[in-house]
Amino acid sequence: MRGKLGDRVLYLYTWLIILWLSLPIAVMVLFGFNDKQSKSNTSWQGFTLKWYQQLFAIDGLTTALVNSLMIALISTVLATVLGTLLGLAVGRYRFRGKGITDFLIFAAISTPELVMGASLLSLFVSGNAPRGHITIIIAHTLFSLAFVVVTVRARVVGLDPSLEEAARDLGAGTFTTFRLVTLPSIMPGVLAGAMLAFALSIDDYVVTSFVNGSTQTFPLWIIGAVKVGIPPQVNVMGTLIFGIGVLLAVVNAVSARRKTTH
Repeated sequence: MRGKLGDRVLYLYTWLIILWLSLPIAVMVLFGFNDKQSKSNTSWQGFTLKWYQQLFAIDGLTTALVNSLMIALISTVLATVLGTLLGLAVGRYRFRGKGITDFLIFAAISTPELVMGASLLSLFVSGNAPRGHITIIIAHTLFSLAFVVVTVRARVVGLDPSLEEAARDLGAGTFTTFRLVTLPSIMPGVLAGAMLAFALSIDDYVVTSFVNGSTQTFPLWIIGAVKVGIPPQVNVMGTLIFGIGVLLAVVNAVSARRKTTH
């Protein structure tokens, strides 16, 4: 009886924590339908769908969103490709300097964004590199890379090496074995790392504020708009981004489960 009561309390506590963490997202979604009549969008004034119809009515916000999406896509591709290769290396092979490599990977994850942003700014200033889209992409690729490596490495460690050995015994070359055996086996980890890199990039404010120059991204535009009032279109864009992220996560989880069952 005590065990059942403890399970129920833990179950209820877990759901309360989930609801508490989801509350800001729910508020964001709700105020995307707020029929506000003033600059402030902090009190409910009625229901409307017009902000979805006027999603791209603010040129500066639209430009910032396009910049964020473009930067996130490019940095995600770069971080995923480089992180997958590095994750394979550190997860499978022993080589001189592996300990230092592991240390640098986890140091990149644990380093405060303020320190990383300041160090990248110093690097770009020392190299006389003009700050803008390119420097933001480089910065986002660098801080996302370690997360992809850790995710892919965890998948590689659990990979059965006999599958690759069987493929080579059947005459498959190195590239064919990687394409037909290794890559499909680690693909869930690769996709998880890619989604994490994309989320980190499109959400980043601290590092971007150091290296952006005159380029505005979605988080930078929102912070700048706080003083005059955040328009409902921001909530709508945030809702759409969140919804697409949830959809991709669900599709990835369902596909991974189907592969496991088959």
